[in-house]
Amino acid sequence: MNPNTISPTTTLILNSYMAPHRVCCWQDAVTELFTGKVEVLAEYDEVIYKNEVRGIEMKMPAVVRLLKATSLFKRGVKFSRINVMVRDSFVCQYCGKKHRMDELNYDHVLPRAKGGKTVWENIVTSCYPCNDKKGSKTPAEAKMRLLRAPFRPKTLPLERPVLALRSVPEEWRPFIPDESMSA
Repeated sequence: MNPNTISPTTTLILNSYMAPHRVCCWQDAVTELFTGKVEVLAEYDEVIYKNEVRGIEMKMPAVVRLLKATSLFKRGVKFSRINVMVRDSFVCQYCGKKHRMDELNYDHVLPRAKGGKTVWENIVTSCYPCNDKKGSKTPAEAKMRLLRAPFRPKTLPLERPVLALRSVPEEWRPFIPDESMSA
């Protein structure tokens, strides 16, 4: 599956003001629902729980809203593919060109074959041609220059991951501003 096409098993989380906050797996959204942190605003057709004796049926959540206000910036940023791309503004750190998310991957500056770890300080966003050119070499060995050294961010803007998506489920469309879907 294309990494930039949202799976119907993914849930959009809106902040309490109805703005896109983040994307998570449906299981995390259900956990947040049962702990009282979110309310469900839209569902997929897929039933994830059914108890015919009690007449209970639960569908997979497509969009949920946080019940408490959040800050404009997420603190203690979790390492993930999308967060690396947000940190790097969807710009290849070798050629400097901005790309859609499906045209990017992340690259180990010190390759894993040479002991490089998958951590904030060793991962940068790269386009596929630059990643292929670099291969399993360091930037110096590949005669490529990094635009900016990788670093662990303290905060990330919350709406950027949704803005980078090429396609979103139909259930999300009423909750995402039109300009957000023109990546």
